[in-house]
Amino acid sequence: MRRRITISRRSAEDEGPGRKRRPGRHSLAVRSHAALGYTVVEIVFVAGLMVTLGGMAVPSLVSGLDDYRTVGAARYVSTRLQRARMEAVSRSTEVAMQFIQVGVGYSYAVYMDGDHNGVRTKDIQSGADPPVGSAERLPDHFGGVDFSVQPGLPAVDGGAPPGNDPIRLGASNMASFSPVGTATSGSVYIRGRSAQYVVRIFGATGKIRVLKFDQTARQWKPL
Repeated sequence: MRRRITISRRSAEDEGPGRKRRPGRHSLAVRSHAALGYTVVEIVFVAGLMVTLGGMAVPSLVSGLDDYRTVGAARYVSTRLQRARMEAVSRSTEVAMQFIQVGVGYSYAVYMDGDHNGVRTKDIQSGADPPVGSAERLPDHFGGVDFSVQPGLPAVDGGAPPGNDPIRLGASNMASFSPVGTATSGSVYIRGRSAQYVVRIFGATGKIRVLKFDQTARQWKPL
């Protein structure tokens, strides 16, 4: 009788809440199969979600990179023009940046008045007005960006619309700076694959400003 009671107690202890029963092979197989199944479903779901979100983000990412390169090019040209103005003041002579069409794009270089009659195209060609540094092209520094104009752009600051000419600096295509810091007024338009900027030169003060064209509002906004 005592032996039976002892066996019953052991059975009760083995099956008590504090004891874990060893699962059989069938239970392990079911659990492993269930865990594997949920993992595959989760992976497929996450992968599909990533593909969907990635497809939605790619256009905005490409547009953002294009705008980043284009504004960088506009600021770079603005800095080069400001440097030319400082050269004119420090050297007490006229200094100009000339833009020349090369194929479908433009190159630009800075020249100094060497014969005291202003920077002129014929003097540049003859060597009378020497270069200050070497010629450059925007696409060499900023891929996909060049001097260009989107069709139908409105005028900047009440001036005339650019039409299809990205270099609005007169017939010579030169931005000239005097020894006292004044300049020839004008604009140069810089375009990426979708972004459009303009670098404005104000003659009386020689100041330079960069503006961006807002595609939605269809207007120019200063940076």
